[in-house]
Amino acid sequence: MHEGVATQRLKTIFRAAAGGFIAFAVGMQYWLVIYDRPGADLVTSTIKFFSFFTILSNVLAALALLLPVAMPNTSLGRFFDRYSVRTALTGYIIIVGVVYFLLLRDLSHRQGWGLFFEHVLHYVTPPLFVLDWLLFVPKVEVDWRVGFTSLGFPALYLAWTFVHGDSTGWYPYPFIDVPELGYTRALVNVGGLIIAFLGLELALVGIGRLLGHKGRTF
Repeated sequence: MHEGVATQRLKTIFRAAAGGFIAFAVGMQYWLVIYDRPGADLVTSTIKFFSFFTILSNVLAALALLLPVAMPNTSLGRFFDRYSVRTALTGYIIIVGVVYFLLLRDLSHRQGWGLFFEHVLHYVTPPLFVLDWLLFVPKVEVDWRVGFTSLGFPALYLAWTFVHGDSTGWYPYPFIDVPELGYTRALVNVGGLIIAFLGLELALVGIGRLLGHKGRTF
């Protein structure tokens, strides 16, 4: 079998399996959160669930894995197959795992299946997406500007977090909890996160450019 055909087949199988697994894990965690919640509480719980960067990043990772396989000729399929988009998402999902391990792993009050899927979304799904980036994304196409444009989604997320938090008093993460820390400390923490995001994305671009040659995958 021609090597290019074999690689394409392996990519399709891996992305379908990994994307389905991530979607399942997000779906199960959502079900565990909203199970038996009535009416307005269901709406509030749903908004809070999708206000976590972890959840949004895993949803985007699942879409990026599944849509280019299931709908390769659609605008969404082509969008999520872009090298720049996949590199940006790789940075997001790495941050998810690193921040959880360094800052959040001892703060969870979940038990049982809730804790199991929490660990899956922080420790299992990030390596799956990074592996896809390493194996199947042609690195030569990655432009240095990706490191800066990739900050758009985290910036929008942080804006939503502060607007939503200001109106409800609820913040998804303790390091941006304004009622507890005050705006000054929370904004300093946000500045540190932005610097970490930028440094990581630029590092991914640099790694990609080192690994890549036109027409090759690593």
